[in-house]
Amino acid sequence: MIEQDIHKGLAGVVVDYTAISKVNPDSNSLLYRGYPVQELAARCSFEEVAFLLWHSELPTPEELAEFTHRERAGRHLDPALKTVIDSLPVTTHPMDVCRTAASVMGARHPLAGGSSREVNLIKALDLFAAMPAVVAYDQRRRHGQDQVAPRNDLDYSANFLWMTFGNEAAPEVVEAFKVSMILYAEHSFNASTFTGRVIASTLSDLHSAVTGAIGALKGSLHGGANEAVMHTFDEIGIQPEESRDQAAARAAAWMGDALARKNKVMGFGHRVYKNGDSRVPIMKTALDKIAAHYGRSELLGLYEGLEIAMDEAKGIKPNVDYPVGPAYHLMGFDTPTFTPLFVASRIIGWTAHIMEQLDANSLIRPLAAYNGIEERHLRE
Repeated sequence: MIEQDIHKGLAGVVVDYTAISKVNPDSNSLLYRGYPVQELAARCSFEEVAFLLWHSELPTPEELAEFTHRERAGRHLDPALKTVIDSLPVTTHPMDVCRTAASVMGARHPLAGGSSREVNLIKALDLFAAMPAVVAYDQRRRHGQDQVAPRNDLDYSANFLWMTFGNEAAPEVVEAFKVSMILYAEHSFNASTFTGRVIASTLSDLHSAVTGAIGALKGSLHGGANEAVMHTFDEIGIQPEESRDQAAARAAAWMGDALARKNKVMGFGHRVYKNGDSRVPIMKTALDKIAAHYGRSELLGLYEGLEIAMDEAKGIKPNVDYPVGPAYHLMGFDTPTFTPLFVASRIIGWTAHIMEQLDANSLIRPLAAYNGIEERHLRE
C-alpha cells in the first residue's frame, strides 16, 4: 500500500473560496460580508442581516421594506405541512420535525423544478419565513397547546416568540433572541454548510441541500452544544432561591470534579477561535439583561462559576453556545428546541452557501486512499 497524506475530516484542507464569511485572525472577529458580527447584532435587525448574507450588501430602506413585506407574507404554517407534523409522534426528535418540514416544503413548493438564482432566492426567503412556524408549533404541540397564528405587525424575532408562547415578549427578551439569531446565522464551511454545498454541487435542489444540512446539524459533534450547556446546568442543579455567589460556588466545585474525571464540558473552546469566541460578549450582555428581567441571578452564578473554573484550570474560553443555552431556557424554550432554533437561523447561511456554490459550481468529489484487501479472484 502506498503511503499517502490523509487529512481526516478534511482538517486543514482548503476546498474552495467563499465571500460570505470569515474569521479575521487579527481581530478574532467573525465577519459577515466584511462586517463584524457583533456590530451587526448590536445595530441591525435579523431581516437586514439575512438580506446582507444573500445579496452581499445591507438593504436600502426600500429594499428592506420589500424584503420585510415578503417575509411576513410567508409566515403561515401550510395546513398540509401541519397535517404532516401532526402525524409525527410527540416523541419525535424536534430536529427530525425540522428535517421533515424542509423536505415537505420543497416537495410542495410551486417552483420546485426551478434552480436559477432568482428562484433559489425565492425558495430561501420562503424557508426563512416559514421555519419559525414549524419550530414554534412543534414545541406547543408537545405541551398539548394549539397553534398560534403569526402577526404581521411584529418583526421576525418578536413574531417567533409570539408564535411560540402566545404573548408579546419584553423588549430585552426580543433583543436577546434577535442577537442569538444573528450570531448563529453563518459560520463558513462548518459541517452542515459543507454538507449543503456537497449536495448542491450535484445540481440537486435547494430544499434537498437544506434538508441534508439539517441532518448534519442534528449530530452531537456539530449542533446541540447549547442543549448540552443546559444539561450541565441541570446536572449541577438550578435552584432559583439561592444567591448568585452560592450558585457560582456549586458550579465551580462541579467543574473541578468534571475536569478531574477528564469529562468533556460542552460550551467551551472552538476549533476556529484561538483567543475566545468574539460572539460571546454581546450574547453574554443579552443574557445578563434577560436574567435581570426574570430575576434569575442564580443562572448567572452557575454561568460565571463554570466559566471562571474552566479558565483557571485550562485557560479555555466559552463559545457562543454557552450564553445562548441559558438565554433560551429563560425565554421558555424547551431544551430539545434549542437546536431547531439554530436551524431557523442557519437557514440564512446554508442557502447563501448553496447559491454561492451554484454560481461557480464544481462537483465535490474527493478521493480516498484504499487500505483494504488487494485484488483477488474467485476460485474456479
